[in-house]
Amino acid sequence: GICIAQSLKIPHNPKLEDYDKAIQQLLETPHSRGVIIFASEEDIRGVLNATKRANQVGHFLWIGSDSWGAKSSPIHQLEDVAVGAVTILPKRSSIKGFDEYFTSLTLENNRRNVWFAEFWEENFDCRLLSSSKREDTSRKCTDAVYAMAHALHNMQRDLCPEYSGICPVMEAADGKTLLKYIRNASFNGSAGTSVMFNKNGDAPGRYDLFQFQMTNSSVPEYRPIGQWVETLQLRLCDGYQYQYDETSCRLCSYDMRPNPNRTECQPIPIVKLEWHSPWAVIPVFLAMLGIIATIFVMATFIRYNDTPIVRASGRELSYVLLTGIFLCYIITFLMIAKPDVGVCSFRRIFLGLGMCISYAALLTKTNRIYRIFEQGKQTVTAPRFISPTSQIAITSSLICLQLLGVLVWFAVDPPNTIIDYDEQKTMNPNLARGVLKCDITDLQMICSLGYSILLMVTCTIYAIKTRDGLIAAFDQTPYRQNTLHLLLATEKPQARLILIYLGHSGTPII
Repeated sequence: GICIAQSLKIPHNPKLEDYDKAIQQLLETPHSRGVIIFASEEDIRGVLNATKRANQVGHFLWIGSDSWGAKSSPIHQLEDVAVGAVTILPKRSSIKGFDEYFTSLTLENNRRNVWFAEFWEENFDCRLLSSSKREDTSRKCTDAVYAMAHALHNMQRDLCPEYSGICPVMEAADGKTLLKYIRNASFNGSAGTSVMFNKNGDAPGRYDLFQFQMTNSSVPEYRPIGQWVETLQLRLCDGYQYQYDETSCRLCSYDMRPNPNRTECQPIPIVKLEWHSPWAVIPVFLAMLGIIATIFVMATFIRYNDTPIVRASGRELSYVLLTGIFLCYIITFLMIAKPDVGVCSFRRIFLGLGMCISYAALLTKTNRIYRIFEQGKQTVTAPRFISPTSQIAITSSLICLQLLGVLVWFAVDPPNTIIDYDEQKTMNPNLARGVLKCDITDLQMICSLGYSILLMVTCTIYAIKTRDGLIAAFDQTPYRQNTLHLLLATEKPQARLILIYLGHSGTPII
């Protein structure tokens, strides 16, 4: 890297002692010999003179700014001190015919320039007789005039499309409008190079590098040793932008991010919920506990299938209820599996099916009890459709409505996968990730679970109505109501789905 040993300032209206003090301060770091100098011609001469007085000729390696350039006045009679100095100068180029025109000017043929007489009186003789070279700034002046001309032309074309000259709208335009057109001007300059401006109004930098050389076989002179052309904007593009050209940035597409050098865009990495993520491990653990408990209860029912207590509980609907609970736990594994068309299809089917089966069985059983005791208040005749076969048929009909809704969903919006780039599109593009997921919106998920919620609410209403006056007569009603309250308060499948949803939405999914 580059180490700056000292940073010194030359005071306003300096004395010889100030230059000598600056040189002594530079000598305090003897191993730092390179000196970059930004100063006027007079101050450059003062520093070089102080170096000579300190007997340090050849000690410092000078690097001069464009104020030094290739001028002879700062080093006049100080050539031995300035030997080896490297200077920069805005790129120069000769304009064809300009030198002939300039040298042909006289006081007689150039009366339009009121400053020319003063120039003639003060500078003409010394410039013609001296060996100094005039720094060619004609290119910059010419390009500046052309920039103004192009800006005015474009401004007239936009503001006065139906006029051949200046229109009232253009006359009323302010300086800000003209400045906008100047900054948007782009053309080939007098030296054959493109002229354009960035948003700050700066043109691309082009510099010639010179070194002041003096040998026994040649006269002291500045010799070109290289050039520098700005090819990349010094201002770094930020966010999801990349460097489009010398003066502008472009935004990467929504599924891309800039590479580390910001020279082009690259795809955003794709991630999904992994099995080893904490957001997946906890739901899987709970699901396994639930599956084991469900299998244990089902095995117990099968073993004691013909006992009075199992038969009195309604074996058929109990098996249906256990099947629904089992499916509620199975959906956990589908929600974590890598999304594809098959997995997304099964997610849609089983997302609300398990809860629908469970609540359909509970609703059918609660409705049966309610009808039996309502009928018993009026007659001893048993109500219709209370046999096990009828109960299974009613439960199946309720479940078919859920499946019918899923089929309609398949027809309207076939299952597929998407990559969501918005969930984890951070301010830092290096941390951006695309999340692979099934194309299921929050609204679609709510609609899929809405039917199960309707069954649950209806079942709760029947349980409350059945409880009044019948608790003593039928001891299963309070248990069924308490079961519903427990399902409403601590529904484990829903809790696991929430954890998985957070895992899909949050950042720690890798």
